[in-house]
Amino acid sequence: MVGSMAYGGFAASTDKKFETNSGTTMTQKSAVSPTITFVELGSVNCMPCKMMQPVMKAVEEEYGDAVKVVFYDVWTAEGRPHGKKYDIRAIPTQVFLDKDGKEFYRHTGFLPQEEIDKVFAQHGVVKATTPVPEKKPAKKNGTKDTKK
Repeated sequence: MVGSMAYGGFAASTDKKFETNSGTTMTQKSAVSPTITFVELGSVNCMPCKMMQPVMKAVEEEYGDAVKVVFYDVWTAEGRPHGKKYDIRAIPTQVFLDKDGKEFYRHTGFLPQEEIDKVFAQHGVVKATTPVPEKKPAKKNGTKDTKK
Protein backbone atom coordinates (compact mmCIF):
# COMPACT_ATOMS: atom_id res chain seq x y z
CA MET A 1 0.00 0.00 0.00
CA VAL A 2 1.28 3.48 -0.77
CA GLY A 3 0.49 5.51 2.34
CA SER A 4 -2.50 7.75 1.79
CA MET A 5 -2.30 7.22 -1.95
CA ALA A 6 -4.17 3.96 -1.61
CA TYR A 7 -7.87 4.14 -0.95
CA GLY A 8 -10.59 1.58 -0.52
CA GLY A 9 -8.19 -1.33 -0.83
CA PHE A 10 -6.58 -0.18 -4.07
CA ALA A 11 -2.83 -0.04 -3.78
CA ALA A 12 0.13 0.54 -6.03
CA SER A 13 1.54 -2.85 -5.16
CA THR A 14 0.80 -6.37 -6.32
CA ASP A 15 1.64 -7.68 -2.84
CA LYS A 16 -1.02 -9.93 -1.31
CA LYS A 17 -1.89 -9.52 2.37
CA PHE A 18 -3.38 -12.32 4.39
CA GLU A 19 -3.99 -13.11 8.04
CA THR A 20 -2.50 -16.16 9.70
CA ASN A 21 -4.28 -18.35 12.26
CA SER A 22 -2.51 -16.44 15.01
CA GLY A 23 -3.97 -13.15 13.75
CA THR A 24 -0.68 -11.86 12.33
CA THR A 25 -0.90 -10.07 8.98
CA MET A 26 1.61 -11.35 6.44
CA THR A 27 2.52 -9.97 3.02
CA GLN A 28 3.23 -12.25 0.09
CA LYS A 29 5.11 -10.77 -2.85
CA SER A 30 3.48 -11.51 -6.18
CA ALA A 31 5.81 -12.91 -8.82
CA VAL A 32 3.41 -11.85 -11.57
CA SER A 33 3.79 -8.33 -12.90
CA PRO A 34 0.55 -6.79 -14.16
CA THR A 35 -0.16 -6.49 -17.87
CA ILE A 36 -2.20 -3.31 -17.33
CA THR A 37 -2.13 -0.63 -14.64
CA PHE A 38 -5.50 1.07 -14.11
CA VAL A 39 -4.87 4.50 -12.56
CA GLU A 40 -7.96 6.20 -11.13
CA LEU A 41 -7.49 9.92 -10.44
CA GLY A 42 -10.30 11.39 -8.41
CA SER A 43 -11.35 12.31 -4.90
CA VAL A 44 -13.10 10.63 -2.00
CA ASN A 45 -15.43 13.67 -1.95
CA CYS A 46 -16.60 13.48 -5.57
CA MET A 47 -19.85 11.62 -6.36
CA PRO A 48 -18.81 10.17 -9.76
CA CYS A 49 -15.48 9.18 -8.14
CA LYS A 50 -17.38 7.38 -5.38
CA MET A 51 -19.37 5.56 -8.06
CA MET A 52 -16.08 4.24 -9.48
CA GLN A 53 -15.11 2.54 -6.19
CA PRO A 54 -17.17 -0.65 -6.73
CA VAL A 55 -15.96 -0.76 -10.34
CA MET A 56 -12.32 -0.57 -9.22
CA LYS A 57 -12.94 -3.27 -6.60
CA ALA A 58 -14.59 -5.56 -9.16
CA VAL A 59 -11.74 -5.05 -11.64
CA GLU A 60 -9.21 -5.84 -8.93
CA GLU A 61 -11.06 -9.02 -7.94
CA GLU A 62 -11.99 -10.25 -11.41
CA TYR A 63 -8.68 -9.65 -13.20
CA GLY A 64 -6.34 -10.74 -10.40
CA ASP A 65 -2.64 -10.13 -10.99
CA ALA A 66 -3.17 -9.17 -14.65
CA VAL A 67 -4.35 -5.68 -13.64
CA LYS A 68 -2.98 -3.39 -10.95
CA VAL A 69 -5.55 -0.85 -9.70
CA VAL A 70 -4.24 2.41 -8.25
CA PHE A 71 -6.27 5.32 -6.82
CA TYR A 72 -4.98 8.84 -6.21
CA ASP A 73 -7.07 11.46 -4.41
CA VAL A 74 -5.94 14.52 -6.37
CA TRP A 75 -7.63 16.88 -3.93
CA THR A 76 -5.02 16.03 -1.29
CA ALA A 77 -1.44 17.25 -1.01
CA GLU A 78 -0.19 13.68 -1.55
CA GLY A 79 -2.33 13.07 -4.64
CA ARG A 80 -2.01 16.46 -6.34
CA PRO A 81 1.37 15.68 -7.98
CA HIS A 82 -0.21 12.65 -9.68
CA GLY A 83 -2.95 14.86 -11.10
CA LYS A 84 -0.24 17.07 -12.57
CA LYS A 85 1.79 14.11 -13.78
CA TYR A 86 -1.18 12.74 -15.74
CA ASP A 87 -2.32 16.26 -16.76
CA ILE A 88 -5.92 15.73 -15.71
CA ARG A 89 -8.53 18.41 -16.34
CA ALA A 90 -11.55 16.86 -14.58
CA ILE A 91 -12.29 14.02 -12.20
CA PRO A 92 -12.68 11.15 -12.22
CA THR A 93 -10.12 10.38 -14.89
CA GLN A 94 -9.02 6.84 -15.69
CA VAL A 95 -5.60 6.27 -17.24
CA PHE A 96 -4.61 2.83 -18.49
CA LEU A 97 -0.93 1.95 -18.79
CA ASP A 98 0.64 -1.03 -20.53
CA LYS A 99 3.23 -3.28 -18.89
CA ASP A 100 5.95 -0.77 -19.84
CA GLY A 101 4.10 2.11 -18.15
CA LYS A 102 3.04 3.70 -21.43
CA GLU A 103 -0.46 5.21 -21.55
CA PHE A 104 -2.73 3.54 -24.10
CA TYR A 105 -6.21 4.71 -23.08
CA ARG A 106 -7.76 7.58 -21.11
CA HIS A 107 -11.31 8.45 -20.08
CA THR A 108 -12.85 11.27 -18.05
CA GLY A 109 -16.02 10.74 -16.03
CA PHE A 110 -17.70 7.60 -14.76
CA LEU A 111 -16.57 4.54 -16.74
CA PRO A 112 -18.76 1.43 -16.47
CA GLN A 113 -17.02 -1.89 -15.96
CA GLU A 114 -18.40 -3.20 -19.24
CA GLU A 115 -16.41 -0.50 -21.07
CA ILE A 116 -13.28 -1.28 -19.06
CA ASP A 117 -13.71 -4.95 -19.95
CA LYS A 118 -13.74 -3.98 -23.65
CA VAL A 119 -10.56 -1.90 -23.28
CA PHE A 120 -8.82 -4.78 -21.54
CA ALA A 121 -10.01 -7.32 -24.13
CA GLN A 122 -8.58 -5.13 -26.92
CA HIS A 123 -5.22 -5.49 -25.16
CA GLY A 124 -5.49 -9.24 -24.67
CA VAL A 125 -6.36 -9.17 -20.97
CA VAL A 126 -9.29 -11.30 -19.87
CA LYS A 127 -10.86 -11.93 -16.50
CA ALA A 128 -9.15 -14.49 -14.31
CA THR A 129 -10.87 -17.84 -14.54
CA THR A 130 -13.06 -18.91 -11.69
CA PRO A 131 -13.86 -22.51 -10.85
CA VAL A 132 -17.14 -23.71 -12.31
CA PRO A 133 -19.35 -25.46 -9.74
CA GLU A 134 -19.76 -29.17 -10.35
CA LYS A 135 -23.13 -30.23 -11.67
CA LYS A 136 -24.98 -32.93 -9.78
CA PRO A 137 -25.87 -35.93 -11.91
CA ALA A 138 -29.45 -35.82 -13.11
CA LYS A 139 -31.86 -38.15 -11.36
CA LYS A 140 -33.16 -40.97 -13.47
CA ASN A 141 -36.90 -41.33 -13.70
CA GLY A 142 -38.36 -43.71 -11.17
CA THR A 143 -35.35 -43.70 -8.82
CA LYS A 144 -35.34 -42.35 -5.32
CA ASP A 145 -32.71 -40.10 -3.87
CA THR A 146 -31.26 -42.10 -0.96
CA LYS A 147 -29.09 -39.25 0.36
CA LYS A 148 -30.77 -37.23 3.06
